[in-house]
Order: sequence, then structure tokens, then C-alpha cells
Amino acid sequence: MYGILSAFFASLVAILSKFGLKKIDPTLATTVRSLVMFLFLLGVIFFQKKISSVDQIKSQDYIYIILAGIAGALSWIFYFLALKSGEATKVAALDRLSIVFILLFGLLFLAEKFTWKVLIGVIAITIGSILVVI
Repeated sequence: MYGILSAFFASLVAILSKFGLKKIDPTLATTVRSLVMFLFLLGVIFFQKKISSVDQIKSQDYIYIILAGIAGALSWIFYFLALKSGEATKVAALDRLSIVFILLFGLLFLAEKFTWKVLIGVIAITIGSILVVI
């Protein structure tokens, strides 16, 4: 259910961002979006009373979280640059090709299991993305 909700809200990001990018630099828009996300999420952890858990995060976890934050920022900068000049559907379809990289990185670094069903699914997503773009 969380995955479907994530996909739904990601679709709203694409549509709302496309409207917002008409007269704004994509990097500036990404920065404003990130600030809004920061404040919103800060409110969520205060509301959930999880702010006290911050001191339980280990140094190694911080490193991975920071690197993930940098990767996320780069992803959104490029996403917004693409969205500024391209059609939202096509940009989102290309963005979903991240599953190909996730499969590869999952195999290499997370020791995730490779199955033929997963491979067929990734190939189907890739073909679908390419069809949407062309």
C-alpha cells in the first residue's frame, strides 16, 4: 500500500512541478521544494514524537543517509531540468528506468536475489518506458 501511495504522490510531484516550472529555474524550484519537504518532515517527526531518536543514529548510518541525500538532490535537479523542457509523462517514464539501476545495485551491493520474474519485469518496464518516450 505504501508503494502505491508513493507512486500516487510522485505523480502529483510531476504534474504540480510542471506547472510551477513555467517561469522558474529548475534548480531554484528544486531547492524551494527541498526546503518545504524539510519543514514538512520536521513537523512530522515532532508530531510523531520521534525527534528524540536522532541521537540514536550511528555515524555509519549518517554517512549513508547523507550520501543518499546527495544522490536524491542530484536526481531531483536532473528531474526538474528534464521536466522544464520535456513532457511530464515522458520524463516520468525515463525516471522509472531507475529500476534497472536498482536491480544492478541490489545484486552487487545488497545481495538481493535474482529471479527470472524480476528480470522479465525489469525488461517490461524498460520496454514500456521506451514506448512512452517514443
